[in-house]
Amino acid sequence: MNQTVGEVMTPNPLTVQPETPLSEAIKILAEKRISGLPVVDDEGALVGVISDTDLMWQETGVEPPPYIMFLDSVIYLENPKRYEKEIHKALGQTVGEVMTSKPITITPEQSMREAARVMHDKNIRRLPVIDTEAKVVGIITRGDIIRTMANG
Repeated sequence: MNQTVGEVMTPNPLTVQPETPLSEAIKILAEKRISGLPVVDDEGALVGVISDTDLMWQETGVEPPPYIMFLDSVIYLENPKRYEKEIHKALGQTVGEVMTSKPITITPEQSMREAARVMHDKNIRRLPVIDTEAKVVGIITRGDIIRTMANG
């Protein structure tokens, strides 16, 4: 696996924008049989990723945070802020409301070995490939890495 990410990546991947309706993004994922899409702003710079994992909130909903009542007060046993984000994802109508912001990325010059390590360590299935201006130039997936190993 001596190749670079740029040699193996899928160039110019499909992208969506934060204001894209969630139903449209779901349709793209289903029709193209892919598990995620980079989310870009008007200039093509990466602002997030929407994946099948983000969409699971739409179906599963959110459990309320565990709490106890004590002297007419609610005492949360876990941080309720975390649940606000989950509720937002469960009720979101646009890509921007549901996407994962601050996605992990890689550059075309980096090695396939580095891409594999990042995906393994972070337990992610795809990495947006960005240039020096944070514009999406490609995408690399676990499948790409497996194919590279098989050919190499």
